[in-house]
Amino acid sequence: MHPNAVMLAVVLLGNLMLPFASAQNAGFVKSPLSETKLTGDTFELYCEVVGNPTPEIQWWYAEVNRADSFKQLWDGARKRRVSINTAYGANGVSVLGITRLTLEDSGTYECRASNDPRRNDLRQNPAITWIRAQATISVLQKPKINASDQIVLPLDGPVKPVTLHCNLTAAHTPHKDSFWMKNGREIPNTRGEERTRSFRISKPRADDSGEYMCVYTFDKAPNANATIEVKAKPYITGHKRSENKNEGENAMMYCKSVGYPHPTWTWRKVDGTSYKDIDNSTGRFFITNRDNYTEINILNLDITTDPGIYECNATNVIGNTAETTILRVRSHLAPLWPFLGVLAEIIILVVIIVVYEKRKRPDDIIDDDEPVGAAKTNSTNNHKDKNIRQRNTK
Repeated sequence: MHPNAVMLAVVLLGNLMLPFASAQNAGFVKSPLSETKLTGDTFELYCEVVGNPTPEIQWWYAEVNRADSFKQLWDGARKRRVSINTAYGANGVSVLGITRLTLEDSGTYECRASNDPRRNDLRQNPAITWIRAQATISVLQKPKINASDQIVLPLDGPVKPVTLHCNLTAAHTPHKDSFWMKNGREIPNTRGEERTRSFRISKPRADDSGEYMCVYTFDKAPNANATIEVKAKPYITGHKRSENKNEGENAMMYCKSVGYPHPTWTWRKVDGTSYKDIDNSTGRFFITNRDNYTEINILNLDITTDPGIYECNATNVIGNTAETTILRVRSHLAPLWPFLGVLAEIIILVVIIVVYEKRKRPDDIIDDDEPVGAAKTNSTNNHKDKNIRQRNTK
């Protein structure tokens, strides 16, 4: 065979084998993890696979003690409580979520992945064409906790203590201890072993409002909790009383508050006896709100339209409160005012000196045109005349 023909055959064979050389079987990067949940809770299972081409991902489910009877899960199943979100790129990633759990949701959940071209051929054995990763989800009956109803703090009248109550009335496993939380953080020195718990707020203020939880822990079950909302109207604890800027600069004003629920914030400009609402539609006013904080930024200040009184207003279902900030905008020449003041003082001083010199009496000024010697001659002659008169008298 001609050497060139052999070389061409080798190249062609290499090109044909290239796809097979770069192919990669499916493999798990992250597998779903087993969990224990309570009725009414939510769980999510995460699955990530790698391979070339990118493997397809499916989710399957088998009831407790029936591991040989798997059924495929679809997005929107179980009365739309099931959600499946899958994305394919260099890797395949899928998240299975189920909300409002019931006891029937317990079982084995399986993430399957395959990039085998024969994976959907019914004549093939799925155990060969698909790889699998399983997680067991156990759903337990949620313990019953009797808790206080929501409370509204009476901040406008006499201050009275407020007490929150929780009572663990039923649980399938013995509880270990319990504690109180506020806004997602444990309240120090509140742990105890009692099934009936209380938390007392001696002198309630607006910053005592929030979302309280009594939490019960168990050795062989997830924590159980009950939520008590303590509400109060907003109270603004910090704001700028005034803001002084030069025209063309940017101004920032803010307000922060306490109170629960978190307020809805609005900004207005006081125009005499009326108010003008401010939003982000003008291109120069930018308002940022997050929970108990609001901020307004004004770009490229205008000395004629922007100065004035600005009001931040915090409103929730209990009530509302407001505070004002005075915005002053100075001219471009404002930095030169100290220099111009000194210069004006110098000019006034010079004018005073000139006027004073011109108003001096004429006798105080020596006539430069009169010879000095002539003055001396007249004095001598007067002296001689005096002597002559004295002799004649004798």
